[in-house]
Amino acid sequence: MSHLPDCGLYRTRAALGEQIPAGRLVYFHNHGDPGPGVYLPEAWALNRARFGERGVTIQPEWAASLEPLPAEGFYRVLEPFHCCAKRCRLFEAELLVQLGYDGEARPILFVPEWTERGLAIPERGSLIDIDGLAKIAPLKLAQAAHPATAH
Repeated sequence: MSHLPDCGLYRTRAALGEQIPAGRLVYFHNHGDPGPGVYLPEAWALNRARFGERGVTIQPEWAASLEPLPAEGFYRVLEPFHCCAKRCRLFEAELLVQLGYDGEARPILFVPEWTERGLAIPERGSLIDIDGLAKIAPLKLAQAAHPATAH
């Protein structure tokens, strides 16, 4: 295969064969099982997608149809913005947010809250327009290594 994308999250811009429709959240892994391929989310835990163990081997022409997405994780808001044209939710500058996605690769921001017991991660978030992704910056966060998700 001439060029493979980097491992990471992507949105399918076109159907990938008969197995994966357009507009889906996938994880591309260039050395997975049974080979370089895409993996669909099977569940979510703490607002992060958990992907299946077996993927669909990628065809060369599919690589160009994968739209890269920012990694799930914690971010800070760089400048104030509203979630959407309806202006349902304002995300203020310097706010801590957690970025996640739904199965259709739509970005969701979750707003953690400081409580008496520590940082609380909410189960519900706000869908945001894709343009909002340019207004957040990733934070470095120590992360425990997990054999099933380490890359």
